[in-house]
Amino acid sequence: MWNLESLARVPDDRPNIVLIIADDMAWDDCGAYGHRRIRTPNIDKLAAGGMRFTNAFLTASSCSPSRASIITGRYPHCTDAEQLHWPLPAEQQTFVELLRNTGYWTASAGKWHFGNEVRNRFDVVHEADVSGFQLPSGAGGSQPAMVAAEKSGCERWLSTLQARPKDRPFFLWLAALDPHRDYEQGIIPDPHRSEDVVVPPYLPDVPEVRKDLALYYDEIARLDSYVGRIMDELGEQRVEENTFVLFFSDNGRPFPRDKTTLYDGGIKTPWIVRWPRGVRGGSLCGQLVSSVDIAPTVLAIAGLSAPSCFQGRDFSPLLKEPEQKIRDYVFAEDHWHDYEDLGRAVRSLRYKYIRNDYRDLPATPPADVGRSITFAAMRRLLAQGKLNQNQMACFVKPRPAEEFYDTINDPHELHNLVDDPRCTETLDEHRRALDDWSRRTDFRIPKIRTPDEFDRETGKPLPNRIRPRPSKKDFQKMLSGGSS
Repeated sequence: MWNLESLARVPDDRPNIVLIIADDMAWDDCGAYGHRRIRTPNIDKLAAGGMRFTNAFLTASSCSPSRASIITGRYPHCTDAEQLHWPLPAEQQTFVELLRNTGYWTASAGKWHFGNEVRNRFDVVHEADVSGFQLPSGAGGSQPAMVAAEKSGCERWLSTLQARPKDRPFFLWLAALDPHRDYEQGIIPDPHRSEDVVVPPYLPDVPEVRKDLALYYDEIARLDSYVGRIMDELGEQRVEENTFVLFFSDNGRPFPRDKTTLYDGGIKTPWIVRWPRGVRGGSLCGQLVSSVDIAPTVLAIAGLSAPSCFQGRDFSPLLKEPEQKIRDYVFAEDHWHDYEDLGRAVRSLRYKYIRNDYRDLPATPPADVGRSITFAAMRRLLAQGKLNQNQMACFVKPRPAEEFYDTINDPHELHNLVDDPRCTETLDEHRRALDDWSRRTDFRIPKIRTPDEFDRETGKPLPNRIRPRPSKKDFQKMLSGGSS
């Protein structure tokens, strides 16, 4: 615990810190990363005034495990919150209380997803109300869609910023619900059209998929409008020069073969830093960074040292010297998310190695994606024999034990090079890197698997579905029959 003497030594001109977190947004689904059809003027302006990272990755492609990793500076399996909806335990240290104990005013607004044990790390928590969400009608359900009390999750961002104490530096965790499913039409004045859509090659280019992606684009546009409001307010308050803003996503696009996978569509993220006092506008960084690096970096720019339990690296040197390398690899993991699964991956600048620990299971997308018009169309085309090989990944079992991709020549990771003799040496290098990381971080395959809570065909809940989910410790006791 910090004492008053240490607090008095902290300089008063420390930067304000704002994290803006999209919910399920792919790294390249905005104008700043080359998408010519999605309307994101405010995100694009953010990038033009700051530094855009082109090789930023997440430690998980699942919402709450990814966020638990970000706020603790630890890999998901080290947080005891690696499965979806497992609450973050009270004994986990976060960077937020370290900021708060040294004079920062700390607030969270929007999606929470941490459980109740770490609410006291923030001065203020304005959690988005999602109580109105129900299963959508159409594929996989007969209930009508309901609109959440807060549609975007961003509704209280601006008021939270406006209510901050004006005599202290502040930290804001601004977490959207956009562009998470479920989707509805007409949420922005000028909706995207089917012809605006760019369909990745692992999805079929059919009207249902284009309609679904257009609605996803609309949610990104709505999120963009809130980004603009926050940046405008920072300007109105005359604090934007010394406010460190980081925009990123918690995981990838909520479509088949993206979210909950270890492909770049699941773990690569937009990553934009704007901090006029510390970052040159319009700059670019191509070095590897990981979301586990956010916690130590936030502390570093606040003039604080990261505790020894943090596993990430301070990326702030890249803000001045973007060619400087801070890591050779980034690592990611995939755990239970509606369905049982387990996998690990290591990514270098060029190559991706994936190890499927539960290879007997297909790569079923999240339940909300399974209920989507996209997945309904894919199941229909599968029955008709009309999906090509690139579009079969969600249905193949057993999966390959290992996957290896050249992400420069094969950016969509469609050609597995595990058996290519020309890649033997590079493949072995990545195997060793993943083995070393697994040992260092004590990655273990569970003795008992967590069963599915949704039907893999329809996305409907199964009778064993538990909400709210208990902690990891209590859940494991349940699975083992109550033994300790």
